[in-house]
Amino acid sequence: MKTLVVLCSILGDRSNSRHLADHLIARTKANDPTGTITVRDLAINPVPYFDGDTVGALFSPAESRTPAQQDIVALSDALIAELQAADRVVFALPVYNFNMPAQFKSYLDHLARAGVTFRYTPEGVPEGLVKGKQVVVLIARGGKAEGTPGDTMTPYLTQMFAFLGMTDVTYVAAEGLAMGELAAAEGMALARGRIDELVAPVEAALAA
Repeated sequence: MKTLVVLCSILGDRSNSRHLADHLIARTKANDPTGTITVRDLAINPVPYFDGDTVGALFSPAESRTPAQQDIVALSDALIAELQAADRVVFALPVYNFNMPAQFKSYLDHLARAGVTFRYTPEGVPEGLVKGKQVVVLIARGGKAEGTPGDTMTPYLTQMFAFLGMTDVTYVAAEGLAMGELAAAEGMALARGRIDELVAPVEAALAA
């Protein structure tokens, strides 16, 4: 199995979402030693904001692009190729001000390419072209909002992933991380337990 792990936290080794990703990576390596794992850290190597120059590059004919535009398209192409090559995609997301980090939104903007990662049918219905992926979203949240109207991030992610063709999505949230040491420890322990349940059966099935 090829696994792509996308990190987003600006806190580096102090990040709870990264700790969850590290736990999943360790379990994956233990259960599938022959698998490959690619890690992309959007805090260390941020994707540029989706601005007018980006739009101009992506919509310009290949033969007329400037060197700067070629670089923009090459980055987008590389991000998409990396995603398409993975069997499992893991997004490790902290919640900042009730939603995803800005660097992850920029990443999604570079992935959404008409005719490449999605298309519109003759009936005008969008069809995602990134198919056959197992997506795991690891969320680290200071408060508790999972399954409530206060969760303003998960509905958007579900819609966006489906738009790109990724409908097999599992969310694992570590919550209450800013509600005291006991709550934080409980939140992380529960999330790690869910990761253990999630990863092991998949690897066992592949080995069967």
